[in-house]
Amino acid sequence: MADPRNSNEPPNVGSQQMIVKRRPKKSMVWEHFTTETSDTESECTRARCMLCKKLFAYISGKKIAGTSHLKRHITKGICPVIRNNMKSDQTTPIVSLPAITGPQDDTSPSRKRRKSARGSTSVSLYQDDFRQQVAKMVIMHDYPLNIVECPAFLNCVKSLQPKFPVLPLDVIESDCIALYQRERQTVSNLVSSSAGRINLCLESWATDQSVAYVLITGQFIDDDWKLHRRILSVVLLPFPDSESALNQAVCSCITDWNLENKLLAVTLDESFANKAARKSLRNLLSVKNPLVLNDNFLIGSCYARVLCHLAQDALGVLSETVKKVRDSVKYVVTVNSSQERFNDLKLQLQVPSAKSLVLDDQSQWNTTYHMLVAASELKEVFSCFDTFDSNYQITLTMDEWKQVDILCTFLKLLLDAANLLAGPLYPTTDAFFHEAWKIQLELKHASTSDDTFVRKLTRSMHERFDEYWNNCFLVFSIAVVMDPRFKMKLVEFSFARIYHEDADRWIKAVSDGVHELFLDYLVQMLPPPTFIVDENGSLKTDTLQEEQTRLHCEPAKTEAPENEILLSTSVGLSDFDVYISGIANHQYLKPELDEYLEESVLPRMQEFDVLGWWKLNRRKYPTLSKMACDILSIPISTSFQDSIFATTRNKMDKYRCSLKPSTLEALICAKDWLQH
Repeated sequence: MADPRNSNEPPNVGSQQMIVKRRPKKSMVWEHFTTETSDTESECTRARCMLCKKLFAYISGKKIAGTSHLKRHITKGICPVIRNNMKSDQTTPIVSLPAITGPQDDTSPSRKRRKSARGSTSVSLYQDDFRQQVAKMVIMHDYPLNIVECPAFLNCVKSLQPKFPVLPLDVIESDCIALYQRERQTVSNLVSSSAGRINLCLESWATDQSVAYVLITGQFIDDDWKLHRRILSVVLLPFPDSESALNQAVCSCITDWNLENKLLAVTLDESFANKAARKSLRNLLSVKNPLVLNDNFLIGSCYARVLCHLAQDALGVLSETVKKVRDSVKYVVTVNSSQERFNDLKLQLQVPSAKSLVLDDQSQWNTTYHMLVAASELKEVFSCFDTFDSNYQITLTMDEWKQVDILCTFLKLLLDAANLLAGPLYPTTDAFFHEAWKIQLELKHASTSDDTFVRKLTRSMHERFDEYWNNCFLVFSIAVVMDPRFKMKLVEFSFARIYHEDADRWIKAVSDGVHELFLDYLVQMLPPPTFIVDENGSLKTDTLQEEQTRLHCEPAKTEAPENEILLSTSVGLSDFDVYISGIANHQYLKPELDEYLEESVLPRMQEFDVLGWWKLNRRKYPTLSKMACDILSIPISTSFQDSIFATTRNKMDKYRCSLKPSTLEALICAKDWLQH
């Protein structure tokens, strides 16, 4: 039997009746199937997949098999061609092809058929775009992958586009991974194009199981002197307490991102407390990074975590008083009519505070600070509130309110330091010195205060921060030296106030560290040695190059050694030219750091772009600018913006732990990359 849609022969009566009864083909499957008449059975029409060429039953006599089985072949990934494409990270199982619904002839299709074809193609394109948007939605909002199978989601989609097929779970997972792969290539190009070194920070995430995950974030400055911070890897640690756990995670990241010979510093969070593991990682860094600077580029504590522990130490000293304040605030903001009576009393007493009482979130220490500050400004109202409300039975003495004020003073010091990390842009490393040295100074003075309560409050805080400061002061200090507004001057000023008569020793440690690191960079920029085969066939280094290298790295010696006999030669002055060239290079390279330090500091401006200044002066300071590029991108904190003030450790939920490690890495990394 001829194709009922494209036959040019006059149909008989039976076929005409069948055509009248049959509805036009509107299903999306005809974008991917053609119909053809069976060679053996004249009244049998079959549907052929345009991808895998497989035949399916369609019309047999007067019976029509329908299109459900054809749709499943396409949308469920049964077609082997679609399945292979999905394995190759091609995310669209529904391939957009021209709408061919039967054998074609030389005649033009009808206007109605052309409209149908255009509509089918637009629906397919809509489906492709919609799938990409669903993948982004899942990634950006941390939705579970099975949201695409949720009845509410399906009803929402069908209300917008009834023809849109159900997305299987494996398809949306494939779409998310494909999006991750595309974004990864962009980040990889950014990392590989950076001439500077890469700094890493490792943050551990606990689970309810005996495993852990480590998020490895890279921080670096690109060739346009812009600071970047990207999550590079999410690594499963089956044995997080083992000695080799950190090494495996770091080596995996180095290999995946081609960071050989590009690593400078590594910052760890407090959860990596295994001393053997840290020692093993320190040994690895000494191999991967020649610029070790006496292990100072392995930073063993997260700045945000240290500040959080300091805040918890302070709140713990005054825990009973803080609970009284919290209960007072809770009574006012939660009990019926209490807020109104409290505000009426505030107006009568004419208390000028404009702050509102808000109950704190005990998992975020900054909210406790804001609650205490607001309550302290309203302490006069709280002191008289029991006379207006007989049910209010909480009493705080004026001494307790005074202690709350002192507590808030030190919490404010920590809050200002933590707010550097809470901004939209991650700051360069030099910015942390300003708050860190103030904390060290204030806690040192407070721990020896004549006030008994102040000493009690700050003693443990000072012990904790002093340990952190002693481990990290060199990195903080070298970074601030790279700021032309401060250089060594701020180090000298601040250390004199912190250490008094012992300041010179600490200042010298910074000066020596800066010069040692600069010399390392200078050596790295020298050309590699050239070997020459002598007459005996043995290798020796180029003596001329050795002399030039010596002149680059050592002061020129103009005085002859004692008793040395100087002989004139007939060679001429060619050696003198080499000597002058070496001195010229020596005079240019050797004093580069000293020239920078001896120049006057720039006027101190609030909105100063330190990276922009080095970009403009990189030709004047070719070696020092490379050193500044790497130092100013060292990450001081491993925490992300949403956990800067968190008092609890990060924990991976059960759903994420149920995902394959590769899928989990794709979801976490892609979310971070899509935000930039």
